[in-house]
Amino acid sequence: MHSDLDFSTPIDAAAPRVRNTYQAHVRWGDRDVTVGGDAPVRVQSMTNTDTVDAIGTAIQVKELALAGSEMVRITVNTPEAAQAVPYIREQLDRMGIDVPLVGDFHYNGHRLLTDFPACAEALSKYRINPGNVGKGDKRDRQFGQMIEAAVRWKKAVRIGVNWGSLDQQLLANLMDENSRRAVPWDAKPVMYQALITSAIESARLAESMGLPPEQIILSCKVSGVQDLISVYRALAQRCRYALHLGLTEAGMGTKGTVASSAALAVLLQEGIGDTIRVSLTPQPGEARTQEVVVASEILQSLGLRSFVPSVTACPGCGRTTSTTFQELTKQIDDFLRAQMPVWREQYPGVEAMKVAVMGCIVNGPGESKHADIGISLPGTGEAPAAPVYIDGEKSVILRGDKIAQEFQVIVENYIAKRFGSPALA
Repeated sequence: MHSDLDFSTPIDAAAPRVRNTYQAHVRWGDRDVTVGGDAPVRVQSMTNTDTVDAIGTAIQVKELALAGSEMVRITVNTPEAAQAVPYIREQLDRMGIDVPLVGDFHYNGHRLLTDFPACAEALSKYRINPGNVGKGDKRDRQFGQMIEAAVRWKKAVRIGVNWGSLDQQLLANLMDENSRRAVPWDAKPVMYQALITSAIESARLAESMGLPPEQIILSCKVSGVQDLISVYRALAQRCRYALHLGLTEAGMGTKGTVASSAALAVLLQEGIGDTIRVSLTPQPGEARTQEVVVASEILQSLGLRSFVPSVTACPGCGRTTSTTFQELTKQIDDFLRAQMPVWREQYPGVEAMKVAVMGCIVNGPGESKHADIGISLPGTGEAPAAPVYIDGEKSVILRGDKIAQEFQVIVENYIAKRFGSPALA
């Protein structure tokens, strides 16, 4: 172990670090997704298809990319999966989807990247887990084979440590060292130390094999919110590599969404993190793209990125007489998200637009004036009229049973006029 990794104080006592990382490049064709440095925090996701099913995997990658994922990871676990990767890349290129593909390797990645060079070339980044590249003498040799492939093909590498598959020999050694301290640490800080040591030592080994630090991204994933915050604060203080954030096995539905949001928001606010993934367990029938939506919302809520026009809506109360404002809110939100793949090219800047859909007179007009475009629907006892505000000024009053359709048309016209070219407007 390197002596300049200072663990003389408990891990969670480490001070936060202002974001200052190496800048990595994840490339495919003309697409260059910059990670780290002054680049925006990037959204990543992962398929849950069988990679051998090249068509099914390509379709899901497309769905994730259109939802806003800027890199998509796929499982590469068998020779058949490795053989399918170039065909997946080919299908995506045919569909005009230039999102970079990340290969997720465990246990046999050294063989797959060596035996299937077309796979190694088609991927834009390799994910390597130091905890399962091999044991004993095999570890460095097999790790080295994967790094050699990355150097040969000029690919980025994420060295991803996970506390569920941590190098047990390293952990045992650090536990022994801890037992010899005058005042031994609790077990958890030693676990943190093992995660960080595994990541940084592996990165330095990769550098010694010829991989530039600008091609290295690190992650130390855990499943507890406070654990993740402590580990990444310490990791960020001890290295300058680009960092990937995410709770591993975050959970399903509300639990996974809230836990990921709580952990990532703290770290991102402190300037820690360059790519993120929200690892949600899909609920039955739920689209895989939900994890992309949540990740994007975290960044947008923090004011770090804009992905889709935001819709402000009241929660409803005894003043609201119907579900009209709820239905209209969902309709407008779904409409905006569905149109964004086209609008990103057609209407630059539209993702920063703010829309308000309010349910009564208390906050309705005020919130609508603060938005770029807003509507205040009538509540209990109010006149059956819905004023629409555009750029802070009352524009029109809608009445009748087609308010929803008429407001959507107003939104579309506003977008075309404000964000379109003069010819389109």
